[in-house]
Amino acid sequence: MATTTRPTLTDIEQARERIAGYARVTPVYGSDSLSRRVGRRVALKAENLQRTGAFKVRGAVNKLSTLAAEQRAAGVIVASAGNHGQAVAWAARELGISATVFMPQDAPMAKVDATRNYGAATVLAGAGFDEALVEALARAEETGATFVHAFEDETVIAGQGTIGLELVDELPEVGTFVLPVGGGGLAAGIAIALRARRPGVRIVGVQAGKTGRGTIADGIAVKHPGELTMAILEELLDDLVHVEDEEICEAITLLLERAKLVVEGAGAASVAALLTGKAGGDGEVCALLSGGNIDPTLLISVMRHGLTVAGRYLVVRTRIADSPGALVELLELVAAERGNVVSVEHHREGMALHVGETEVELTVVTRNDDHCSELCAALDQRGYPLERLG
Repeated sequence: MATTTRPTLTDIEQARERIAGYARVTPVYGSDSLSRRVGRRVALKAENLQRTGAFKVRGAVNKLSTLAAEQRAAGVIVASAGNHGQAVAWAARELGISATVFMPQDAPMAKVDATRNYGAATVLAGAGFDEALVEALARAEETGATFVHAFEDETVIAGQGTIGLELVDELPEVGTFVLPVGGGGLAAGIAIALRARRPGVRIVGVQAGKTGRGTIADGIAVKHPGELTMAILEELLDDLVHVEDEEICEAITLLLERAKLVVEGAGAASVAALLTGKAGGDGEVCALLSGGNIDPTLLISVMRHGLTVAGRYLVVRTRIADSPGALVELLELVAAERGNVVSVEHHREGMALHVGETEVELTVVTRNDDHCSELCAALDQRGYPLERLG
C-alpha cells in the first residue's frame, strides 16, 4: 500500500521537473493586516490558488507520472476527504488514466462534485477518511488497480515537497514556516526540502484539535498521521501545535475579509496558529494556505459566526407590546443607534408571555463589540428586557 523510504532532496527536485506544466508555482502575498495582528511580518503561500484548489495536485501528478504502462491501464484508486481525490481525478484525466475515488459519506459536496467533474468515478463510503480508506483498499485488491495513498507514499511526499523548493526561492529571508499537518505528507515533503536547502529555519506543524463534533478542518481530519510521515516530522519539525475550530474560524474570516483569499479550514490552520501565538518564534514568518475548497454552506456559517464573535453581528431577544407601532418604535431606536437590522422574528405561540406581549428577535449588523454594547445599553435604558444571543 505504502512505501517506507523517505524521499530525498533529489527526489523532490526530480518531482519539480515532472510536475512542471501541470502544477502552478503559486504566489506569495504579504499581509499588512496579519502582520499588525501578530507583531511580525507575515507572508502567505497561496496553495489555495493551485489547480483543483489545493496543494495535492503536486503529489498526484508526480505519482501518476511514474506509473508503468500496465499500471496506467489498470487505473488508480484513492481514498480522500476531498482534496486528494480531486487532485488524483484531475491528474488522471490529464495523463489518460481512469480513477475511482472513495470519499466519506459526509464529504463536502463541493469536493464530491468537483471530483466527479474531473472525470473520476466517486464512491461515498464510511463516516470518515479512515473508513473510506478501508473500502478503497479492498476495491484495489479486487481489481488490481494501483492504490494511491494520500500521504504515506514517498513519491506523493516528494511531489508535495516541491512547495519547499518554491519557498526557498520566494522567501529567502523568512525564518519560520508554519505548515498544516493532517496525514503529514505536505509538511514532511516541505520539511525535507527546507532542511536540505535552509537547515537553520524554524518549521512548525499545525494540527486541528479533535472534538466529538469533528472539525471544520476536514482536510486534516485524519485519526492517525502516517508512520512514515510522522517519523520524518518528529525529526525535522521544531514544534507541533494544535488549534481549535473557533481559532480556525477566526482565521478564515480574517483571510477572506482582509486578504481577499478564500481558504478552507485545513488551509487556515497555519494562520490560526499565528493569530493565537502558538506558532512561536520571531522575525518574518510564512503561513502555508494549503487549500481553498471550502463548502459554500460551511463558508456562510463560518463567516456569520466569525463576524458575530468579532462584534459585527448582534442577535438579541426582547419583548414588546403586541400592538400597532410597538415594533416600529423598537426599530427606530436601533436605527438611531446606527444599527442595521437584517432580520426580525416574532414569537407569539409557545412562549411564556403576557397575553398582550410578543417576543421579538433581532439580528443587527454592527461595527464592533463597543457598538454592540452601546446598542444594548440604549435598549436597556428604554426599558426593553434583553437576552443577548450573539
